[in-house]
Formats: sequence, structure tokens, C-alpha cells
Amino acid sequence: QVQMVESGGGSVQAGGSLRLACAASGYTYSTYCMGWFRQAAGEEREGVAAIASNRSTYYTDSVKGRFTISRDNAKNTLYLQMNNLKPDDTAVYYCAARPGTVCSMKIDFTYWGQGTQVTVSS
Repeated sequence: QVQMVESGGGSVQAGGSLRLACAASGYTYSTYCMGWFRQAAGEEREGVAAIASNRSTYYTDSVKGRFTISRDNAKNTLYLQMNNLKPDDTAVYYCAARPGTVCSMKIDFTYWGQGTQVTVSS
């Protein structure tokens, strides 16, 4: 049974940092494309960052230079280091996974976590 559990969300002031983690189980984690997505209230879900099995990374423009996605295959865990947070980063953040070498935030992901809330105040 595939499970993906996010942690690390919370409330911070603008300029602060948070580190999200996503613990995965039930599939061959190292061969999957992993991604972080977010959905703000009243908005559509958007891709934030993705990391391929070969560790190539992809970011949406609004987070480049501020967010870093990484993976620890030994721990089956995905991370998102978020620095210099802005109020516009406020959203529920989801981790997701899809099998195979094709990796992009613009393709369908197979498995999803339950989400963790990130709130940034000005």
C-alpha cells in the first residue's frame, strides 16, 4: 500500500524559512519522479518543484532561488527547503510521485500525500 505523509508545515513571518518533508512507502521510491505542489484557497493547484530519479530538478519561476527540492533515497524521503517565504507562498503543500524517468510538474502524478498547511504572514 502506497503511503505518502507530509510534515513540516506551519506559520511563519515573511522572510522566514520552513522545511517540508514527505515520507514515502509502498513503492520503489528511488525510481520515481517526485514533486511538490501547492493549492492556495480559491486557487487551482500548481506545481512548485520536481526532482527526477537522476536528481534533475525543476522549479516554477516564482520559487526559483528561494526553494530547494531534494530527496534521500535511503530514507524514502522528499524534502522542500523554503527560504525567504512570502505571503503569496501561503497554501496547502502536497507531495506527489509518479513512476518512470519522465519528470515534470506538467504531467500527471500517480500518488499524493494528504497535504500540509504553510501560512506566511506579512
